[in-house]
Amino acid sequence: MAAGSPAPSRYLRSIGAHASIEPDPFIDGAYVLSIGGAEQSHVNLEHPEEVFYEYLRRIAHIVDLCAPAGEPIRALHLGAGALTLARYIQAVRPGSRQHAVELERELLDFVLQHLPLPAGTQLETWTGDAREALGQLDSELRFDVVILDIFSGPEAPAHIATAEFYREAAGRLTPTGVLVINVGDEPGLTLVRSQVAAMRSVLTDVAAFGEAGMFSGRYPGNIILAGTQFPWPQEWSAELAARGPHPARVLTGVDLDALSG
Repeated sequence: MAAGSPAPSRYLRSIGAHASIEPDPFIDGAYVLSIGGAEQSHVNLEHPEEVFYEYLRRIAHIVDLCAPAGEPIRALHLGAGALTLARYIQAVRPGSRQHAVELERELLDFVLQHLPLPAGTQLETWTGDAREALGQLDSELRFDVVILDIFSGPEAPAHIATAEFYREAAGRLTPTGVLVINVGDEPGLTLVRSQVAAMRSVLTDVAAFGEAGMFSGRYPGNIILAGTQFPWPQEWSAELAARGPHPARVLTGVDLDALSG
């Protein structure tokens, strides 16, 4: 993207809003994707291993734990955005095989045109509904991490915010794989509570990771839920809390009970 050139923009007919990509004025080589004037994603093309948004950094830290450092993994992204996490995985785990599903084909094309992926990225993109696309993938495909990032506020797609969907997603995991859900919610954490309960009904263990104050239920924001088909390693909780962003808190087991209904 040439310096001084107008910020690229594209009208997304399916949602009736413009998407734009503008340089981050504070970080060289970084860009912000906005939709309808609201910031949606941040990408650092020069250093894709640096993840700017706090909730995405928390997800990246979970990805770091799902396999030994530097080892290639297979990842599925349900909700692509600007592919920030796909870029991160390629940067820190070269050779990873990734799939990304995005409902808005125009948005995906726009992002790939103006924010190229790191060299060597093995990414297959799909357009469509996350649940439908999940069923259309090769039945033999299994993933080390499945990342769902489509919930924003209390209005969630009813067919996805269910135990049945999480059972389908968990069926796509390797035995040591992790299902990671970003839940953007409002005070009261109604959506977070319902999703913790749904995930707990089909997975062996669930952890909630977020800014410590979010668990009071008094503020809007993001909480990351991670589900496993094996007992959640307590050393993971300590590692995530230490990595932040700070102040960070991880709830599991009985500590998570208050968020499970």
